Amino acid sequence: MVAIGKVKVSQLIERFGSPLYVYDEDILRDRIKILKKSIGYPNKQILYACKSNTNPSIMKVFREEGAWIDAVSPWEVEIAFKAGYQSHEILYTGDNVTDEEMKYCLDKNIQQNLGSLSQIERYGKMNPHSHICIRINPDCGAGHHGHTITGGPESKFGIYFDKIDKIKSLASKYDLKIVGIHSHIGSGILEVDEFIKAIDIILGAAQHFKTLEFIDFGGGIGIPYRPRDHGIDIAHFGQRISQRFSQFCKEYGRNLSLYLEPGRFLVGESGTLLVTVNNIKETPTHKFAGTNSGFNHLIRPMTYGSYHEIVNCSNPEGTPHKIAVSGNICESGDVFTQNGKGIEDQSIPEIREGDILGILNAGAYGFSMASNYNTRPRPAEVMVRDGQARLIRRRETFDDLTQTLV
Repeated sequence: MVAIGKVKVSQLIERFGSPLYVYDEDILRDRIKILKKSIGYPNKQILYACKSNTNPSIMKVFREEGAWIDAVSPWEVEIAFKAGYQSHEILYTGDNVTDEEMKYCLDKNIQQNLGSLSQIERYGKMNPHSHICIRINPDCGAGHHGHTITGGPESKFGIYFDKIDKIKSLASKYDLKIVGIHSHIGSGILEVDEFIKAIDIILGAAQHFKTLEFIDFGGGIGIPYRPRDHGIDIAHFGQRISQRFSQFCKEYGRNLSLYLEPGRFLVGESGTLLVTVNNIKETPTHKFAGTNSGFNHLIRPMTYGSYHEIVNCSNPEGTPHKIAVSGNICESGDVFTQNGKGIEDQSIPEIREGDILGILNAGAYGFSMASNYNTRPRPAEVMVRDGQARLIRRRETFDDLTQTLV
Protein backbone atom coordinates (compact mmCIF):
# COMPACT_ATOMS: atom_id res chain seq x y z
CA MET A 1 0.00 0.00 0.00
CA VAL A 2 1.50 3.27 -1.12
CA ALA A 3 -1.79 5.14 -1.55
CA ILE A 4 -5.32 5.24 -0.14
CA GLY A 5 -8.07 6.56 -2.39
CA LYS A 6 -5.38 7.62 -4.89
CA VAL A 7 -3.64 9.77 -2.27
CA LYS A 8 -0.07 8.81 -1.40
CA VAL A 9 0.35 7.69 2.20
CA SER A 10 3.49 9.82 2.54
CA GLN A 11 1.49 12.89 1.51
CA LEU A 12 -1.24 12.09 4.02
CA ILE A 13 1.28 11.88 6.86
CA GLU A 14 3.11 15.01 5.71
CA ARG A 15 -0.13 16.99 5.60
CA PHE A 16 -2.08 15.60 8.57
CA GLY A 17 0.54 14.05 10.85
CA SER A 18 0.97 10.64 12.47
CA PRO A 19 -0.74 8.56 13.76
CA LEU A 20 -3.70 9.04 11.46
CA TYR A 21 -7.02 7.35 10.71
CA VAL A 22 -7.81 7.35 6.98
CA TYR A 23 -11.12 6.25 5.43
CA ASP A 24 -11.72 5.42 1.77
CA GLU A 25 -15.11 6.90 0.85
CA ASP A 26 -15.50 4.67 -2.21
CA ILE A 27 -15.35 1.56 -0.02
CA LEU A 28 -18.05 2.96 2.27
CA ARG A 29 -20.37 3.56 -0.66
CA ASP A 30 -19.50 0.29 -2.37
CA ARG A 31 -20.31 -1.91 0.63
CA ILE A 32 -23.81 -0.56 1.18
CA LYS A 33 -24.58 -0.66 -2.55
CA ILE A 34 -23.47 -4.30 -2.78
CA LEU A 35 -25.59 -5.25 0.22
CA LYS A 36 -28.71 -3.45 -1.02
CA LYS A 37 -28.34 -4.99 -4.47
CA SER A 38 -28.01 -8.51 -3.04
CA ILE A 39 -31.37 -8.37 -1.24
CA GLY A 40 -34.14 -8.82 -3.77
CA TYR A 41 -36.96 -8.24 -1.28
CA PRO A 42 -38.21 -4.77 -2.29
CA ASN A 43 -39.39 -3.31 1.02
CA LYS A 44 -36.04 -3.20 2.83
CA GLN A 45 -34.09 -0.77 4.96
CA ILE A 46 -30.39 -0.91 5.90
CA LEU A 47 -29.53 0.45 9.35
CA TYR A 48 -26.01 1.58 10.21
CA ALA A 49 -25.06 0.66 13.78
CA CYS A 50 -23.20 3.88 14.34
CA LYS A 51 -21.47 2.72 17.51
CA SER A 52 -18.88 1.22 15.15
CA ASN A 53 -17.86 4.69 13.98
CA THR A 54 -19.73 7.88 14.83
CA ASN A 55 -17.75 10.31 12.71
CA PRO A 56 -20.47 12.58 11.27
CA SER A 57 -18.84 12.61 7.83
CA ILE A 58 -19.08 8.82 7.63
CA MET A 59 -22.67 8.92 8.82
CA LYS A 60 -23.46 11.51 6.14
CA VAL A 61 -22.10 9.17 3.45
CA PHE A 62 -24.45 6.42 4.59
CA ARG A 63 -27.38 8.86 4.74
CA GLU A 64 -26.68 9.79 1.12
CA GLU A 65 -26.76 6.07 0.28
CA GLY A 66 -30.16 5.66 1.94
CA ALA A 67 -29.18 4.04 5.24
CA TRP A 68 -30.89 4.75 8.55
CA ILE A 69 -29.27 4.72 12.00
CA ASP A 70 -29.32 2.26 14.86
CA ALA A 71 -28.31 4.24 17.96
CA VAL A 72 -27.51 3.03 21.46
CA SER A 73 -27.16 6.30 23.39
CA PRO A 74 -28.71 9.79 23.35
CA TRP A 75 -25.38 11.20 22.21
CA GLU A 76 -25.34 8.93 19.16
CA VAL A 77 -28.82 10.26 18.39
CA GLU A 78 -27.54 13.83 18.62
CA ILE A 79 -24.67 13.05 16.25
CA ALA A 80 -27.17 11.46 13.85
CA PHE A 81 -29.20 14.67 13.90
CA LYS A 82 -26.06 16.69 13.15
CA ALA A 83 -25.37 14.33 10.23
CA GLY A 84 -28.78 15.16 8.79
CA TYR A 85 -30.93 12.21 9.89
CA GLN A 86 -34.58 12.71 10.78
CA SER A 87 -36.28 11.17 13.83
CA HIS A 88 -38.10 8.52 11.79
CA GLU A 89 -34.74 7.37 10.39
CA ILE A 90 -33.37 6.42 13.82
CA LEU A 91 -34.05 3.28 15.86
CA TYR A 92 -32.97 3.45 19.50
CA THR A 93 -31.61 0.12 20.79
CA GLY A 94 -30.09 0.98 24.15
CA ASP A 95 -29.17 -1.56 26.83
CA ASN A 96 -30.23 -1.32 30.48
CA VAL A 97 -31.95 1.90 29.47
CA THR A 98 -32.86 4.50 32.06
CA ASP A 99 -36.18 6.31 32.27
CA GLU A 100 -34.33 9.50 31.33
CA GLU A 101 -33.13 7.93 28.08
CA MET A 102 -36.60 6.72 27.21
CA LYS A 103 -38.06 10.17 27.89
CA TYR A 104 -35.36 11.72 25.71
CA CYS A 105 -36.35 9.47 22.81
CA LEU A 106 -40.03 10.22 23.37
CA ASP A 107 -39.31 13.93 23.28
CA LYS A 108 -37.41 13.44 20.02
CA ASN A 109 -40.13 11.19 18.55
CA ILE A 110 -37.72 8.28 18.03
CA GLN A 111 -38.86 4.66 17.77
CA GLN A 112 -37.56 2.70 20.74
CA ASN A 113 -36.48 -0.93 20.73
CA LEU A 114 -37.25 -2.38 24.18
CA GLY A 115 -34.98 -5.12 25.48
CA SER A 116 -36.44 -6.22 28.83
CA LEU A 117 -39.77 -6.82 30.53
CA SER A 118 -38.88 -4.11 33.03
CA GLN A 119 -38.32 -1.65 30.22
CA ILE A 120 -41.71 -2.47 28.68
CA GLU A 121 -43.36 -1.89 32.06
CA ARG A 122 -41.59 1.42 32.63
CA TYR A 123 -42.18 2.56 29.08
CA GLY A 124 -45.85 1.62 29.29
CA LYS A 125 -46.33 3.73 32.42
CA MET A 126 -44.51 6.60 30.75
CA ASN A 127 -46.17 6.44 27.34
CA PRO A 128 -49.24 4.19 27.11
CA HIS A 129 -51.27 3.83 23.89
CA SER A 130 -48.13 4.03 21.73
CA HIS A 131 -46.01 1.96 19.35
CA ILE A 132 -42.99 -0.12 20.40
CA CYS A 133 -40.40 -2.48 18.98
CA ILE A 134 -39.25 -5.51 20.98
CA ARG A 135 -35.74 -6.96 21.05
CA ILE A 136 -35.83 -10.75 21.27
CA ASN A 137 -32.97 -12.99 22.40
CA PRO A 138 -33.27 -15.84 19.86
CA ASP A 139 -31.49 -18.50 21.95
CA CYS A 140 -28.52 -18.58 19.59
CA GLY A 141 -25.49 -16.44 18.98
CA ALA A 142 -22.39 -16.21 16.83
CA GLY A 143 -19.38 -13.99 16.35
CA HIS A 144 -15.64 -13.73 16.07
CA HIS A 145 -15.17 -13.57 19.88
CA GLY A 146 -17.21 -14.43 22.96
CA HIS A 147 -17.46 -10.77 23.90
CA THR A 148 -19.26 -9.97 20.65
CA ILE A 149 -21.91 -12.70 20.80
CA THR A 150 -25.22 -10.98 21.54
CA GLY A 151 -27.68 -13.85 21.54
CA GLY A 152 -28.15 -17.07 23.49
CA PRO A 153 -28.32 -17.97 27.19
CA GLU A 154 -25.00 -16.26 28.01
CA SER A 155 -26.08 -12.95 26.52
CA LYS A 156 -27.45 -9.99 28.49
CA PHE A 157 -29.28 -8.61 25.44
CA GLY A 158 -32.97 -8.79 24.62
CA ILE A 159 -35.96 -10.64 26.05
CA TYR A 160 -35.56 -14.39 25.89
CA PHE A 161 -37.73 -15.89 23.18
CA ASP A 162 -39.73 -17.98 25.67
CA LYS A 163 -41.16 -14.84 27.34
CA ILE A 164 -43.57 -14.00 24.51
CA ASP A 165 -46.69 -14.38 26.68
CA LYS A 166 -45.29 -11.93 29.23
CA ILE A 167 -44.41 -9.47 26.47
CA LYS A 168 -47.95 -9.61 25.10
CA SER A 169 -49.46 -9.27 28.57
CA LEU A 170 -47.49 -6.11 29.35
CA ALA A 171 -48.25 -4.66 25.92
CA SER A 172 -51.95 -5.26 26.50
CA LYS A 173 -51.78 -3.78 30.00
CA TYR A 174 -50.55 -0.44 28.64
CA ASP A 175 -52.19 -0.62 25.20
CA LEU A 176 -48.82 -0.76 23.44
CA LYS A 177 -48.90 -1.72 19.78
CA ILE A 178 -45.91 -3.92 18.89
CA VAL A 179 -44.97 -2.73 15.41
CA GLY A 180 -41.46 -4.16 15.25
CA ILE A 181 -39.45 -7.13 16.43
CA HIS A 182 -35.65 -7.21 16.48
CA SER A 183 -32.81 -9.62 17.14
CA HIS A 184 -29.03 -9.40 17.07
CA ILE A 185 -26.98 -12.58 17.37
CA GLY A 186 -23.42 -11.25 17.31
CA SER A 187 -20.68 -9.52 15.38
CA GLY A 188 -18.17 -10.57 12.75
CA ILE A 189 -20.23 -13.48 11.38
CA LEU A 190 -19.09 -15.04 8.10
CA GLU A 191 -21.48 -17.99 7.83
CA VAL A 192 -24.85 -17.48 6.15
CA ASP A 193 -26.37 -20.45 8.01
CA GLU A 194 -25.82 -18.69 11.37
CA PHE A 195 -28.00 -15.81 10.20
CA ILE A 196 -30.70 -18.08 8.80
CA LYS A 197 -30.82 -20.06 12.05
CA ALA A 198 -31.50 -16.87 14.04
CA ILE A 199 -33.91 -15.57 11.41
CA ASP A 200 -36.02 -18.72 11.62
CA ILE A 201 -36.30 -18.36 15.40
CA ILE A 202 -37.28 -14.70 15.19
CA LEU A 203 -39.79 -15.34 12.44
CA GLY A 204 -41.27 -18.08 14.58
CA ALA A 205 -41.63 -15.60 17.43
CA ALA A 206 -43.00 -12.96 15.06
CA GLN A 207 -46.00 -15.18 14.28
CA HIS A 208 -47.29 -14.43 17.78
CA PHE A 209 -47.48 -10.66 17.14
CA LYS A 210 -50.25 -9.67 14.75
CA THR A 211 -49.57 -5.93 14.46
CA LEU A 212 -46.01 -5.94 13.11
CA GLU A 213 -44.87 -3.45 10.50
CA PHE A 214 -41.19 -4.43 10.35
CA ILE A 215 -38.74 -7.09 11.47
CA ASP A 216 -35.14 -6.05 12.16
CA PHE A 217 -32.41 -8.66 11.68
CA GLY A 218 -29.22 -7.69 13.44
CA GLY A 219 -25.93 -9.51 13.63
CA GLY A 220 -22.79 -8.01 12.21
CA ILE A 221 -21.69 -9.40 8.87
CA GLY A 222 -17.99 -10.15 9.18
CA ILE A 223 -15.13 -8.95 7.03
CA PRO A 224 -11.99 -10.90 6.02
CA TYR A 225 -9.39 -9.66 8.48
CA ARG A 226 -6.73 -12.29 7.70
CA PRO A 227 -5.34 -12.59 4.16
CA ARG A 228 -6.58 -16.20 3.95
CA ASP A 229 -10.09 -15.32 5.15
CA HIS A 230 -13.02 -15.33 2.78
CA GLY A 231 -15.77 -12.78 3.22
CA ILE A 232 -19.37 -13.84 3.50
CA ASP A 233 -21.09 -14.71 0.23
CA ILE A 234 -23.24 -11.58 0.04
CA ALA A 235 -25.16 -12.70 -3.04
CA HIS A 236 -26.08 -15.98 -1.35
CA PHE A 237 -26.88 -14.16 1.89
CA GLY A 238 -29.19 -11.72 0.13
CA GLN A 239 -30.92 -14.49 -1.77
CA ARG A 240 -31.49 -16.64 1.33
CA ILE A 241 -32.81 -13.82 3.50
CA SER A 242 -35.07 -12.51 0.72
CA GLN A 243 -36.57 -15.93 0.07
CA ARG A 244 -37.10 -16.68 3.75
CA PHE A 245 -38.65 -13.29 4.49
CA SER A 246 -40.93 -13.40 1.45
CA GLN A 247 -42.14 -16.83 2.53
CA PHE A 248 -42.83 -15.54 6.04
CA CYS A 249 -44.78 -12.52 4.79
CA LYS A 250 -46.95 -14.78 2.66
CA GLU A 251 -47.73 -16.90 5.73
CA TYR A 252 -48.19 -13.80 7.90
CA GLY A 253 -50.78 -12.39 5.53
CA ARG A 254 -49.16 -9.15 4.47
CA ASN A 255 -45.81 -7.75 3.41
CA LEU A 256 -43.69 -6.25 6.18
CA SER A 257 -40.57 -4.11 6.00
CA LEU A 258 -37.26 -5.95 6.26
CA TYR A 259 -34.72 -4.06 8.37
CA LEU A 260 -31.10 -5.22 8.39
CA GLU A 261 -28.17 -4.15 10.56
CA PRO A 262 -25.01 -5.42 8.84
CA GLY A 263 -22.59 -4.01 11.42
CA ARG A 264 -18.90 -3.68 10.57
CA PHE A 265 -19.46 -4.84 6.99
CA LEU A 266 -20.35 -1.27 6.02
CA VAL A 267 -17.35 0.53 7.49
CA GLY A 268 -14.64 -1.91 8.65
CA GLU A 269 -12.68 -2.31 5.42
CA SER A 270 -12.71 1.41 4.65
CA GLY A 271 -10.39 2.39 7.51
CA THR A 272 -6.60 2.29 7.89
CA LEU A 273 -4.66 3.43 10.92
CA LEU A 274 -1.33 4.89 9.77
CA VAL A 275 1.46 4.79 12.36
CA THR A 276 5.17 5.61 12.32
CA VAL A 277 7.93 3.28 13.50
CA ASN A 278 10.21 4.98 16.01
CA ASN A 279 12.02 2.04 17.61
CA ILE A 280 13.20 -1.48 16.74
CA LYS A 281 14.42 -3.93 19.36
CA GLU A 282 14.82 -7.67 19.87
CA THR A 283 14.33 -10.24 22.61
CA PRO A 284 15.22 -13.95 22.44
CA THR A 285 11.72 -14.66 21.06
CA HIS A 286 10.59 -11.59 19.12
CA LYS A 287 11.69 -8.65 17.07
CA PHE A 288 9.59 -5.61 17.90
CA ALA A 289 8.78 -2.59 15.76
CA GLY A 290 7.65 0.11 18.19
CA THR A 291 5.27 2.76 16.90
CA ASN A 292 3.84 6.12 17.92
CA SER A 293 0.34 4.68 18.47
CA GLY A 294 -1.10 2.03 20.75
CA PHE A 295 -4.23 0.35 22.07
CA ASN A 296 -5.47 3.78 23.07
CA HIS A 297 -6.09 4.22 19.33
CA LEU A 298 -6.93 0.63 18.32
CA ILE A 299 -7.90 -1.61 21.21
CA ARG A 300 -9.33 -4.58 19.29
CA PRO A 301 -6.11 -6.67 19.25
CA MET A 302 -5.66 -6.37 23.00
CA THR A 303 -9.36 -6.76 23.89
CA TYR A 304 -10.35 -9.52 21.47
CA GLY A 305 -7.06 -10.87 20.17
CA SER A 306 -8.21 -9.51 16.83
CA TYR A 307 -6.01 -9.82 13.77
CA HIS A 308 -5.33 -6.73 11.67
CA GLU A 309 -3.08 -7.13 8.67
CA ILE A 310 -0.20 -4.65 8.76
CA VAL A 311 1.59 -3.39 5.66
CA ASN A 312 4.78 -1.39 5.29
CA CYS A 313 3.73 1.63 3.27
CA SER A 314 7.30 2.95 3.09
CA ASN A 315 8.92 -0.28 1.91
CA PRO A 316 6.19 -2.39 0.28
CA GLU A 317 8.63 -4.36 -1.92
CA GLY A 318 11.10 -5.17 0.86
CA THR A 319 12.00 -8.68 1.92
CA PRO A 320 9.36 -9.97 4.38
CA HIS A 321 10.46 -10.65 7.95
CA LYS A 322 8.59 -12.01 10.95
CA ILE A 323 8.06 -9.19 13.40
CA ALA A 324 5.76 -7.99 16.18
CA VAL A 325 4.36 -4.47 15.97
CA SER A 326 3.82 -2.76 19.30
CA GLY A 327 2.57 0.54 20.62
CA ASN A 328 3.73 3.27 22.99
CA ILE A 329 1.34 2.56 25.87
CA CYS A 330 2.75 1.47 29.22
CA GLU A 331 1.07 -1.97 29.20
CA SER A 332 2.43 -5.38 28.19
CA GLY A 333 -0.71 -6.01 26.17
CA ASP A 334 -0.02 -3.06 23.89
CA VAL A 335 0.85 -5.15 20.84
CA PHE A 336 -1.02 -4.86 17.55
CA THR A 337 0.06 -8.33 16.40
CA GLN A 338 -1.53 -10.85 18.74
CA ASN A 339 -4.19 -13.54 18.70
CA GLY A 340 -5.69 -13.66 22.20
CA LYS A 341 -3.18 -16.23 23.41
CA GLY A 342 -0.15 -14.03 23.00
CA ILE A 343 1.99 -12.31 20.42
CA GLU A 344 1.59 -13.50 16.84
CA ASP A 345 4.36 -12.19 14.59
CA GLN A 346 3.35 -11.04 11.14
CA SER A 347 5.40 -11.40 7.96
CA ILE A 348 5.94 -7.79 6.86
CA PRO A 349 8.39 -6.30 4.34
CA GLU A 350 11.51 -5.18 6.21
CA ILE A 351 10.63 -2.46 8.71
CA ARG A 352 13.02 0.38 9.45
CA GLU A 353 12.81 3.23 11.90
CA GLY A 354 10.83 6.05 10.30
CA ASP A 355 8.73 3.74 8.13
CA ILE A 356 4.98 4.30 7.92
CA LEU A 357 2.87 1.22 8.63
CA GLY A 358 -0.76 0.77 7.68
CA ILE A 359 -2.97 -1.21 10.06
CA LEU A 360 -5.80 -2.39 7.83
CA ASN A 361 -9.54 -2.93 8.34
CA ALA A 362 -9.64 -0.43 11.20
CA GLY A 363 -12.75 1.47 10.17
CA ALA A 364 -15.06 -0.26 12.67
CA TYR A 365 -14.50 -0.03 16.42
CA GLY A 366 -11.18 1.74 15.96
CA PHE A 367 -11.58 5.43 16.66
CA SER A 368 -14.96 4.87 18.33
CA MET A 369 -13.26 2.79 21.07
CA ALA A 370 -10.20 5.03 21.31
CA SER A 371 -9.27 6.67 24.59
CA ASN A 372 -6.85 9.09 26.20
CA TYR A 373 -5.14 6.39 28.26
CA ASN A 374 -1.61 7.40 29.34
CA THR A 375 -2.90 10.95 28.76
CA ARG A 376 -2.24 10.72 25.05
CA PRO A 377 -4.38 12.51 22.43
CA ARG A 378 -6.50 10.72 19.86
CA PRO A 379 -5.42 11.00 16.22
CA ALA A 380 -6.94 12.99 13.41
CA GLU A 381 -9.37 11.38 10.95
CA VAL A 382 -9.26 11.94 7.19
CA MET A 383 -11.58 10.94 4.31
CA VAL A 384 -10.10 10.27 0.88
CA ARG A 385 -11.67 9.93 -2.55
CA ASP A 386 -10.41 10.34 -6.12
CA GLY A 387 -7.06 11.73 -5.10
CA GLN A 388 -8.50 14.25 -2.64
CA ALA A 389 -8.18 14.17 1.14
CA ARG A 390 -10.17 16.15 3.66
CA LEU A 391 -9.92 16.42 7.42
CA ILE A 392 -13.04 15.08 9.13
CA ARG A 393 -11.79 15.28 12.73
CA ARG A 394 -8.84 17.30 13.94
CA ARG A 395 -6.09 15.82 16.09
CA GLU A 396 -6.58 16.33 19.82
CA THR A 397 -4.28 18.73 21.61
CA PHE A 398 -2.92 19.05 25.12
CA ASP A 399 -5.55 21.71 25.80
CA ASP A 400 -8.28 19.20 24.87
CA LEU A 401 -6.92 16.79 27.47
CA THR A 402 -6.74 19.39 30.23
CA GLN A 403 -9.84 21.49 29.56
CA THR A 404 -11.71 20.00 32.55
CA LEU A 405 -8.98 20.94 35.04
CA VAL A 406 -9.82 23.69 37.55
